Amino acid sequence: MGETRKPGDPKHEHATRVRDAFDALHEKLGPRLDESARASVEKLREAAAGKDGAALRVQLVDVRKRHSWLYRELASHPEVANLLDELALLGL
Repeated sequence: MGETRKPGDPKHEHATRVRDAFDALHEKLGPRLDESARASVEKLREAAAGKDGAALRVQLVDVRKRHSWLYRELASHPEVANLLDELALLGL
């Protein structure tokens, strides 16, 4: 049977925070994102949602190299930066 996530469940709360943070980022940057940058953001979202530290590091390095402006935006976006910082503190 499928797993039901309820408010108060840590997995539900994390998924909600990731969704909200990246939705807010997309609202701000959407028109500026070309296909490559959009794919990079989606990969970051997936890594953050899955708490996949290795994939998150790979994607951040890739974004920094290929889309330096996007990397700066990620670092300065309050919700996304806070989320990434928390994941880093958890060792992910």
